[in-house]
Amino acid sequence: MTSAPPEGIGIDATAGSEPAVAPAPAARPRRRFRTHLVVFIAPAAAIYTIFMVYPLLDSLRLSLYAPVDGVQTFVGLDNFVHLLTDDLLSDAFWNAVWNNLMFFAVHFFVQNPIGLLLAALLAAPTLKGRSTYRTLLFLPTTLSVVIVGFIWQLIISPVWGFVETPLLGQSSTALVTLALMSVWQYIGIPMILFYAVLISIPDELTEAATVDGAGAWATFWRVKFPLILPTVGIVSVITYVANLNAFDLIYTVKGALAGPDFTSDIMGTLFFRTFFGFQLQQGSSTMGATVATMMFLLILAGVLLYFYGWQRRVESYQL
Repeated sequence: MTSAPPEGIGIDATAGSEPAVAPAPAARPRRRFRTHLVVFIAPAAAIYTIFMVYPLLDSLRLSLYAPVDGVQTFVGLDNFVHLLTDDLLSDAFWNAVWNNLMFFAVHFFVQNPIGLLLAALLAAPTLKGRSTYRTLLFLPTTLSVVIVGFIWQLIISPVWGFVETPLLGQSSTALVTLALMSVWQYIGIPMILFYAVLISIPDELTEAATVDGAGAWATFWRVKFPLILPTVGIVSVITYVANLNAFDLIYTVKGALAGPDFTSDIMGTLFFRTFFGFQLQQGSSTMGATVATMMFLLILAGVLLYFYGWQRRVESYQL
């Protein structure tokens, strides 16, 4: 009498047959290359490379060369040394840097806080007609800089306007006046960015603060403001980059000389005169590229300060 096989062990019906072999796993299908992504990305990447990456790299290259006997010759950092040590160029450069920082400071301390205030008012649930107000406040951003400059010149003109003092003609007020004109035009950008993040805050948080007895002011600063700190940093760095690249408004209102007596001169107008020349000043493509490279380095320093300073602090605060 034969004993039953142990449980869990199968026996073929045919005596002496080989044990069954498990089938080999099916080959993993190869992932198809998504060519449609390349088709959609390629036009934008090509345009960005042609109009942004290539000019930047060529400016960096050109700043390392100088004409010697009519031939472009590699001179290393000599152009930068000349820019920072030559009496005329150095004074003009540091004056432009200082004016640029002052131009940015006006936007940072005037435009962004007012934009935040307007966004908070627009985000109030009791406000009626917010779409109309939002459109009217953002409308100046869509206007041409030439139109904005012309209109404000008429408004603050001692002859045609309402101001007796020539604000654009005095060294002490020209730069600040130009900055405030720019603030009026572009205040809609930080307003919209702050508004978008404020309306995304859950109502439960503000309702809980109200139940705890917090007023509207305390709710904003203790509940909403900490939540929008990342957006505050983004708006600040956008303001910094935009103002260090500023050129069009000052050139439209004050021309390439950015008067009076270069008190409204910024790096954009300095680059224009250095690269293309103006009146008695002879243009130099290599020195113009050097000024452009210094602009890029200053912008890069501000962006890196944001990423490795502000953003890390905000992330650690949120954690």
